[in-house]
Amino acid sequence: MSRKPWEVHEAEFLTSAVRRQGYPRAALPQAAFAGRSNVGKSSLINCLARRQRLAKTSSTPGHTQMINFFLINGQWHWVDLPGYGYAKAPPSEQEKWRRMIEEYLTRNPNLRLLVMLLDARRAPSELDDHLVEFAQQQEIATLPVLTKCDKLKRGALTQTQREIARHYHLGPDLVPIATSASKKTGREELLRVIHDALEPSDTTE
Repeated sequence: MSRKPWEVHEAEFLTSAVRRQGYPRAALPQAAFAGRSNVGKSSLINCLARRQRLAKTSSTPGHTQMINFFLINGQWHWVDLPGYGYAKAPPSEQEKWRRMIEEYLTRNPNLRLLVMLLDARRAPSELDDHLVEFAQQQEIATLPVLTKCDKLKRGALTQTQREIARHYHLGPDLVPIATSASKKTGREELLRVIHDALEPSDTTE
């Protein structure tokens, strides 16, 4: 049986960085994962990679405080950006996270896709909107993805997808991918989209 090109066969943590000079030197295509604190970024990355502890998870919001780089299949970088919007963090810490994220997004030739994670149970915040707007200014392809979708009934989830699609002007035929790290919901669909962004010239069946 041939391997699915979007499937993760190898995954390893590379490094954590605060500034650009600490990023990996290899100019590999990157997909970055962003979202508010406790949105489930690390859990979703582990789900996509089929690794329990590739990205460190915590029940405490604001756990990811640096930019974490992972090498996927020896040919791509997945990037776990710090969560934002944790109200209990000091303003100076929140400002540090904001600068860290914006520096990473600014003039980054390796970044092919920003996976924007949104908790399916909550409306997008001003910080979410700011990040999407900033990414658009940098001409970065941005994909809204809903997390924790197992917490909603099907009808409510469908309505939420439609509302997010309207909010971010995705078009009449596009809705955010619905995911659940615990149930593996949306895993293959999201992997396909990430793969196509990182390997746009590759054709898959």
